[in-house]
Amino acid sequence: MTEFTDIPVLDLAPLTEGRDTDALAQEFARAYGETGFGYVVNHGIPKDLCQGIFDASRRFHALPLAAKQAIAVNRNHRGYIAINTSTDVTTDLAEVTKPNQSASFMMMREDAAHDPAVYLSGQNQWPDLPGFRETCEAYAAAMSSLGQRLMRLALQAIGASDSTILTSFDDPTIWLRLLHYPPMPPQAPDDLYGSAPHKDFGCLTLLAQDDVGGLQVMTPSGLWVDAPPMKGAFVVNVGDMLHRMSNGQLLSTPHRVINRSGRERYSCPFFYDPHVNTTIAPLPGTGTPRFDPLIFADFLRSELEAGYDAHKVTKGA
Repeated sequence: MTEFTDIPVLDLAPLTEGRDTDALAQEFARAYGETGFGYVVNHGIPKDLCQGIFDASRRFHALPLAAKQAIAVNRNHRGYIAINTSTDVTTDLAEVTKPNQSASFMMMREDAAHDPAVYLSGQNQWPDLPGFRETCEAYAAAMSSLGQRLMRLALQAIGASDSTILTSFDDPTIWLRLLHYPPMPPQAPDDLYGSAPHKDFGCLTLLAQDDVGGLQVMTPSGLWVDAPPMKGAFVVNVGDMLHRMSNGQLLSTPHRVINRSGRERYSCPFFYDPHVNTTIAPLPGTGTPRFDPLIFADFLRSELEAGYDAHKVTKGA
């Protein structure tokens, strides 16, 4: 991994306009092989759709606490995640003992019913908020389409000789999280975070953030580089599963959020991952495998049970 001082910018116009992507794939390989993070512009997501999801988030978080608690996050990881109920205890990047200082609404794929053979399958929990569900579903659909294109670009970037892994995204695992970070007091301890240092555990994260800032990315030497808002851009980063698929070519880079702005911060990360029953292993064409195969669902279960109160296993359960 290369030391860096800023976050690269990728122009996705060739991808979204159906033009040749060879040069863009090389840029992708360089950005995500050296930094693991990038801003993407000309991504094709309409401005009003982006504005709409932030409006929906603010409306949701303005609801009375009782209305949000009525759809508290369940074992299928859908619903309201209250502040002080998630902790990045699995991280080896910092000694984290305090819960993240954020609240969120989580939606995933809308399934007709829970399937015991598919971890986290089920229906979403929706608040009684006019237009909220429609806005979330429209945004998730658009971001899923972009995520699929970016996965194809990622495979091109790493020289994968077999693209059959893309079939695991025909029925993807998606997560839309509407995050609210209250301002942290100036006297807050150094180990209190909006989001503690961590790596994302999936394939791709596509983040829309407001104008407040607070996202930071860690360099190989342990320094923290700001990833401030860029108008019209998403911040896109690679997670642990794509790192493994790429045989280590693409980096899953630590990051954190500290909101010392004195203002409310809102962000809307969208996570695009394969079906939970997918076997994750280095792809053909990426060299001698450096990682053993694993089942995505098994990895997810261990992460969620460790980090979220709603998923913790109690004795006798």
